[in-house]
Amino acid sequence: MGKLVKMSRTAPPPKIPNQDKRSREHLFPQEVTAMVSAAKKVGRHPLRDSTLILMAYRHGLRVSELVALRWEQIDFTAGTIYVNRLKNGVSSTHPLRGIELRALRQLHREYPDTNYLFVSERGAVMAAATARGIIERAGKMAGLSLSVHPHMLRHACGFYLASRGHDTRAIQAYLGHRNIQHTVRYTELSPKRFQEFWMD
Repeated sequence: MGKLVKMSRTAPPPKIPNQDKRSREHLFPQEVTAMVSAAKKVGRHPLRDSTLILMAYRHGLRVSELVALRWEQIDFTAGTIYVNRLKNGVSSTHPLRGIELRALRQLHREYPDTNYLFVSERGAVMAAATARGIIERAGKMAGLSLSVHPHMLRHACGFYLASRGHDTRAIQAYLGHRNIQHTVRYTELSPKRFQEFWMD
């Protein structure tokens, strides 16, 4: 019998920290708007893809929460969405604004026989990797200099709410944080607390 050859394992390449990949981990509102607009112009499912980005941003959704959204969580009459938080987060009911309701009603008309908001071409629940690809593609098509990933939309939501001067506890509840320390990072990033520093 021949000798067994010991296979040498090569170590995976070291993971590059996010701060070394990009200068910030959140998107500005105008960048998100550009991504939504870009998603409307590319691919075979422009309404689905643009609505996916809009909902992820407006409700600070993790990608796992985004693809798990079901139509039973939407109340068109009351204009609300029940956000089922994962990762031990706190679930809550959010209001839906006109732009979201219009997109969701149209999406429901286009995909009437599905339980989930965002589905594949075969009508199955969308994979998280597909959602990531849609968001990354929209960032590139929008001409953003940053390499965009889905969690940046959640951070963008927190940053936007903090920059508007909303109460930290309310933002905590909206994003489903159990620990307020996760929310404080957004108020620390907000320029609002420095607005009175220079008055010229």
